[in-house]
Amino acid sequence: MTNDEFYMDLALKNAQAMKGQTDPNPLVGSVIVNDNRIVGIGTHLKAGEPHAEIHALRMAGENAKGGTIYVTLEPCSHYGRTGPCAVAIVEAGIKKVIIATLDPNPIVAGNGVKILQDAGIEVVTGLLEKESQKMNEVFNKYIVTKKPFITLKTGITLDGKVATHTSNSKWITSEEARQDVHQLRNENMAILVGVNTVLKDDPALTTRIPNGRNPIRIIMDSKLKIPLESQVITETQAETIIFTCKDYDKEKRKALEARNITVLETSGTLHTDPVDVVTQIGEKGISSLLIEGGGNINASFLKNKLIDKVVLYFAPKLIGGKEAPTFFEGAGIDLMKDAIDLEHTDINRIGPDFKFVGYPRYPNKYDN
Repeated sequence: MTNDEFYMDLALKNAQAMKGQTDPNPLVGSVIVNDNRIVGIGTHLKAGEPHAEIHALRMAGENAKGGTIYVTLEPCSHYGRTGPCAVAIVEAGIKKVIIATLDPNPIVAGNGVKILQDAGIEVVTGLLEKESQKMNEVFNKYIVTKKPFITLKTGITLDGKVATHTSNSKWITSEEARQDVHQLRNENMAILVGVNTVLKDDPALTTRIPNGRNPIRIIMDSKLKIPLESQVITETQAETIIFTCKDYDKEKRKALEARNITVLETSGTLHTDPVDVVTQIGEKGISSLLIEGGGNINASFLKNKLIDKVVLYFAPKLIGGKEAPTFFEGAGIDLMKDAIDLEHTDINRIGPDFKFVGYPRYPNKYDN
């Protein structure tokens, strides 16, 4: 690892530590080096607060002059809730700027680099670019499409089951795996399940880790069958939004809204339309969504090519039985050649279980 890579890696690690805090803003880290020593370190902590470069410049003070700043994302060039970082870098007297990746945000996209270059500052881009882009996979999708980055998570046995034929599912995975799931919830702005999951398990869908963030709870319920005593209704730690279809129980909607539950209609006639759900979620500024649904909900999102990432927790167990449910139900594909490949895959051990991560590659995928 070169010195430049070392400093950029440090900036990336500091930024990654803030995952779940900056939404809908990107994760950004910055390091300032002068005379071969670190004089400033900064990380973006929360939307609306100073960006990583500003924190690093404040720490460096006069030592920033003539130094090199490493930034995991192109410095912003526009005035929003904070001023443009590119201008602050120029005013600080920085001599060289090394950037991991350009900003996909259309209102930045190269403008930050132009400000720096116009001021006579040397700019280098592309250092640890892939690492930076993967770290900001949520932001990179949302800022361009205005639709959330969607992660499907489920815990399954080695034979692909999510419960026994009697619907018993506690617990397939270990305590270590379940703790990791709570971290996933903390990192996502919203979590989605179908009403059948609520009816069967009555989950709270909250994050049970110290200082964790509770995601907005999204329930797909075409007939508004959800019981008023469900935890997602009575537990007020997190907001709950219920998506339904055109043919729903009007009186039940009034009862839910009286409990401060948001009920939104989708274009579906008999079933809640997942494409419409995703569009409306994005319009609410929700940039990341974690799906913890059952087989039918999962299948509806997969069929519509809406899933961006799959996280599976495999328990070294076998259930068997053709009536035991799997994590993808529905009709499925007809021919093996049409199977959806997962790319950029990774697998790690968590306690006795295995965590698999992969990204679906859809043939002829439309921009969702």
